[in-house]
Amino acid sequence: MIRCVPIILALIGCASAAEPTFLLWDNHESVADYAKKVNLAPTMTLDLGNGIMMELILIPAGKFIMGTPEPTPVDEAGFQKQIGIGQLGLAASSVTLLIMLTVVAVRAVRSRRRPQLSLALLLLITVAAGGCVLGGMSWRQSVQTLEAAKVNYTAAQARFHDANQDEKPAHLVTLTKPFYMGKFPVTQGQYKQVMLANPSQFKDNSANPVDNVSWDDAKNFCKKLSEHSDQAVSLPTEAEWEYGCRAGTTTAYHSGDTFEDLERVAWYYVNSKNIMHPCGQKAPNAFGLYDMHGNVFQLCQDYYGDDYYSKSPSKDPEGPNQSAYRVMRGGAWNFAPESCRSSHRGGNPPDTATYVVGFRVVVSASSPPKSSVSVQPTGQ
Repeated sequence: MIRCVPIILALIGCASAAEPTFLLWDNHESVADYAKKVNLAPTMTLDLGNGIMMELILIPAGKFIMGTPEPTPVDEAGFQKQIGIGQLGLAASSVTLLIMLTVVAVRAVRSRRRPQLSLALLLLITVAAGGCVLGGMSWRQSVQTLEAAKVNYTAAQARFHDANQDEKPAHLVTLTKPFYMGKFPVTQGQYKQVMLANPSQFKDNSANPVDNVSWDDAKNFCKKLSEHSDQAVSLPTEAEWEYGCRAGTTTAYHSGDTFEDLERVAWYYVNSKNIMHPCGQKAPNAFGLYDMHGNVFQLCQDYYGDDYYSKSPSKDPEGPNQSAYRVMRGGAWNFAPESCRSSHRGGNPPDTATYVVGFRVVVSASSPPKSSVSVQPTGQ
């Protein structure tokens, strides 16, 4: 029996060390409400030193369709059935109400008195009138729902037509753990504070996203920040990035399907005036993340492969070899709207840096983090 004790203790230790399970986001509640449910802070702030902060937003665990699904045709027959039921209900209730009102009127004329209504008749008239209202509402709602479904189907067809082959097939992804994602792409000021250098081509504003960084550079930044913050800082996986970008939406951009929708949330070639812009000047998505579309492409942890998307997220996100291309997402200030779509993918060699590429970071949320973490970079 004594020999069993170490085994029992080991099993108890394994159970206590197991990762916590988290509720999945319902696609409607706010981040703040979700954070309360799972006992996590809705935001996390890293103090990089010299008054430079990095704010991260809690991204809930949840499910989403990754990619651009082929649209399902509208079930017009089903809608027409519902419309017919509403029309029939309205007609039947209207006829019944008309008959009862006619009876009341005829009685009043014959008796040469004001209409007299018994309690039972009044109740029947009320029920018939209510049936008219409900039937009319059901008819109208079914017609409106059908029209909306047709509009959504047309938009979904356009999204599927615009999608590149490397974005398919769309598939259901479940992110079982919440995580913290940078509210903005890493800025030049933040990058310089941690790495003691600013490689950016556009150095006119420290609030601009850092650019001209390679995937290797971004990984080194995450490594240093992890060491000095005692947090698990990394690049987002491709699935985490798209989930964070969409924030519960299925449209081309998290703001909608049109170029006007993109205009509200992104700097791209139409409105950027051919320059980069400071982070946070456009509207955020439902999670509170800024600049997920446009300004700079954002590097992800995963390698780029034509067939990788169908397997994402993968247990081997960094690919078959060190030279495998790395994913970048979101579009940039001098790119077309098509490149800014939530599901659009690009790739670069890991050691290649360009002036349209930056990144944002994520931090593990497997346990409640400190509200503020002080970071003292090497050499400071």
